[in-house]
Amino acid sequence: MTVIDELRSAYLLANLSPEQFERVARKARHVSLGEGKVLFSQGDPAERFFFLLQGQVKLYRLSAEGNEKIIEIVGPGHTFAEALMFLARPRYPVSCAALAPAELIAIDAADFTAMLRESVDTCMMLLGELSQRLRGLIAEIDRLSLQSATCRVAGYLLAKAPADADEYQLDVPKGVVASRLSVKPETFSRIVKHLSDSGIIAVHGGLIRILDRNALRHEAEAYGTLADAVESPFGPPCA
Repeated sequence: MTVIDELRSAYLLANLSPEQFERVARKARHVSLGEGKVLFSQGDPAERFFFLLQGQVKLYRLSAEGNEKIIEIVGPGHTFAEALMFLARPRYPVSCAALAPAELIAIDAADFTAMLRESVDTCMMLLGELSQRLRGLIAEIDRLSLQSATCRVAGYLLAKAPADADEYQLDVPKGVVASRLSVKPETFSRIVKHLSDSGIIAVHGGLIRILDRNALRHEAEAYGTLADAVESPFGPPCA
């Protein structure tokens, strides 16, 4: 598969013309990350944005005390960090590291911005995508400020469950989920135990079995729409 074929599968880039794909591909490069390896650090110059082909990466910030807050978990098929290209001297506001071995395409942000200036249609398409992500940011603020930790955890577990199955495997460690939901790991464990003791879910390692979907939905009813439950303030929904 060529770089252009890979780029065509990115929602953000799907409507580019053949000439635009050629242009993007000329300056794009493949990046391989081992588990735990850092792609960029908070404050680094944002010269590229990225399309994730395989694996998982986390976008996170570190407090002055060194505590990590996960902003988003990005899965295959999604782009991230593209909004920064509109800034005069962009720097990454978060760090990025691989949760699992990852393959990405790094796209030259300056050249892509120059291409946007030449195509109103492409620019409008990108602005539409960024507007959707702004909606996700507003939903994120609502959840963190208005909803309890139990609502957030229950809503996350419900949103990740397949529509046609009551059993699934968490695709990231529980500590990562806790950080993503802005709860302490011990709080996350306590909520999961409460849901388990109540006969709502059963947990075996990372395997989650929903025993009473209606009860779980009741616990999460203040959480907002299930679509919002995994919507990102920095990128797309996790896969």
